[in-house]
Amino acid sequence: MAVDTLPGSAPDSSETRDLLALARDIAEAELAPAAAQAEEDAEFPREILRLLGQAGLMSLTQPEEYGGGGLPYEPYLRVLEEFSRAWLTVGISVSVHSLSVFPMLEAGTDEQKAEWLPRMLSGGALGAYCLSESHSGSDAAALRTRAERDGDEYVVTGAKAWITHGGVADFYTVMARTSDDGHRGITCLLVPADSPGLSFAEPERKMGATASRTAGVILDGVRVPVSRRIGAEGSGFAIAMAALDAGRLGIAACAVGLAQAALDAATAYARERRQFGRPIADFQGLQFMLADMATHVEAARALYREAARRRDQGAAYSRQAAMAKLFATDTAMKVTTDAIQVFGGYGYTRDFPVERYFREAKVLQIVEGTNQVQRMVIARDLTASTP
Repeated sequence: MAVDTLPGSAPDSSETRDLLALARDIAEAELAPAAAQAEEDAEFPREILRLLGQAGLMSLTQPEEYGGGGLPYEPYLRVLEEFSRAWLTVGISVSVHSLSVFPMLEAGTDEQKAEWLPRMLSGGALGAYCLSESHSGSDAAALRTRAERDGDEYVVTGAKAWITHGGVADFYTVMARTSDDGHRGITCLLVPADSPGLSFAEPERKMGATASRTAGVILDGVRVPVSRRIGAEGSGFAIAMAALDAGRLGIAACAVGLAQAALDAATAYARERRQFGRPIADFQGLQFMLADMATHVEAARALYREAARRRDQGAAYSRQAAMAKLFATDTAMKVTTDAIQVFGGYGYTRDFPVERYFREAKVLQIVEGTNQVQRMVIARDLTASTP
C-alpha cells in the first residue's frame, strides 16, 4: 500500500485524504479487476478513462474556471501512483493526457482555453502528445514534420512515431517545423482527430502495456487554422521541454505504483509459499531481497514527491524531475525482476501478475526521455549551476 505521509512532511488535508480514498476505491473496484484480461486482449480502456474524467480525476491540477480541480501537483501524482498500482496502462493514459493538455494551459490564448479546455478536462476529449519521430526520438529538435503557412492556415506534412493514444485520441498536440532555425523553428499546433489528411499506422506490437495504444500518426497535408497554433510561432520546442519536465514526474509516479504492486505481490507470496516446512518469508536471503525492494520503492516515492513539491512552490525542478524519473523507473525494473525471483518458476508464467509487471516496467525506462537522456539532463544542470 502506498505511503500517505512522508516523514517530515505536513499531514494531508482532509481534501487530499478524500481524493486518495476515491482514487483507491476506483482503482480496486474498476481498474484492478479489468487489467489482466484487457492487457491480454490489448483492449484500450476508453470507457474507464471517461469514468475518471467524469469523476474529475483527469484534470486534478488544472484551473477550476475551466472545470479542473485546481490542486497542487503532488496529490495528483499520488493519484497516478494509485492507478498504476492497479493498472499501469490507466496511469500512463492519465499522465499522457495531462502532457497533451499542458501546452494549451501554459501558452494558449484565453479564447483557445475557453473553447477547448472544458472538453479536455472533463474526459470528453482524450489527448495525444506528438513530439517523437522515427529518426528523432532523444534528439527531439531534429524533427522533420513541416507546417507551411498558407494564408490563415498551416499545411502540415510528416509522421510522428511512438504516440501514446495514436488512433484513439480526440485531439493531437503536434510539434512541427515552421522554419529551419533549429529548435527555434518548431511550433506547437492543435490538431483535432477528424482533420482531413490525418491517419494512423497500425498499433505497435509491444512486449508490455499492450492495452495502451501506441501508434504512428501520419499528417498528409493536414490543414490547421492559425487560430489553433498554441503560443508564438517558433516557441514549440520550449513548450515541449517544459511539458516533459512535468510529464517525467507523471511517469515516475506510475513507476512507483507498478513497483509497489510487484512488491505487494512478492511479499504476499513469500508469506504463503512454504518450503522445507515453513514459509519462504522466514529465510533470510529472501527477507533481504524484500527489504531492498521496499527500500528502493520508498526512496523513489520520496524523490518524485519532493520534486512535485518544488514544482508546487514555483522552484526550479527540471533536475529533480529527471532524477525522479531515472530512479523510479530503474526501481520498477529492479523490483519487478526481483519479484519474479521470489515467485521462482511460477513468476515466469502468465498465471501470476509479476510476469506482466516485469514486461510493463521496461517501457518506463524509455518513454518521456530515455534514462540515458535523464542522466544528461542531470549532469548538464549540475555543471551549469553556479556554486
